[in-house]
Amino acid sequence: MKSGFISIVGRTNAGKSSILNSLLEEKIAIVSHKQNATRRKINAIIMHQENQLIFIDTPGLHVSSKSMNQLMIDVAMKSIADCDVILFVASIYDDIKDYEAFLSLNPKAPHLIVINKVDLVQKEVLLKKLSEYTKFSTCFKAIIPYSAKQKFYKKILLNELVKYLPEHPYYFDPDFITTTNKKDIYRDFILEAIYENLSDEIPYSTEVRIDRVKELDTITYINATIISDTKSHKAMILGKEGVTIKRIGKDARKKIEKLAQNKIMLKLFVHLEKNWHKNEQSLKKILYDE
Repeated sequence: MKSGFISIVGRTNAGKSSILNSLLEEKIAIVSHKQNATRRKINAIIMHQENQLIFIDTPGLHVSSKSMNQLMIDVAMKSIADCDVILFVASIYDDIKDYEAFLSLNPKAPHLIVINKVDLVQKEVLLKKLSEYTKFSTCFKAIIPYSAKQKFYKKILLNELVKYLPEHPYYFDPDFITTTNKKDIYRDFILEAIYENLSDEIPYSTEVRIDRVKELDTITYINATIISDTKSHKAMILGKEGVTIKRIGKDARKKIEKLAQNKIMLKLFVHLEKNWHKNEQSLKKILYDE
């Protein structure tokens, strides 16, 4: 029996959250084409044969001087330092320089490389990309092509990861799929709905706070507040006669119901808090409830 922690790292938009959802076969992590969609660590527990793999999806590695981005980078860096195995995810389209930047962090734990989105290219393109990594063959333990959509090589990937986990009793009940607080998953689903329904500029200056969750046998009541930093953005989130926020709420409710397997009554409010994403104290309180 083996049990251990695996940090999923890589640049933004490499497909880390998609791979996590794919391996778990359940959507718990936010997925978006927008950069830096993942703001919090999301844990997924996967049982493979008699082994327990605890995956940690982290914010994307990137260079930024913005307070919010820097805080997310710190979360990713701490995750790299405190795990048994690292899963470095790169899109088939990513430059090899992203991996070189990762190596410059001097990761102590063994790591595997996953080349994601291989279903989108011809075999020749994949072979060329794999060859680019050969000069680093002494650094990584394995390099595996993967498709989060088609789940190519899923079993191979899990088998390889288990090799580098320690012999250890289960950390969590094998029936659990995540240790992440439900509130964090719910608010990420609402944030994802915001990403899908608003223009590029708005989501980065918004965040979601879960104010109330009341679970009954046949229905769960959720009250949440969308935090915006300008009056104009608040107006856009609400939309004319509340059309936009209703659409956001409808999309978010569907996502939450699918995971919760229960009817959801979701109420959304919008609160104006100027420059919340530029103040470190506000950031920690809003993003991580600190």
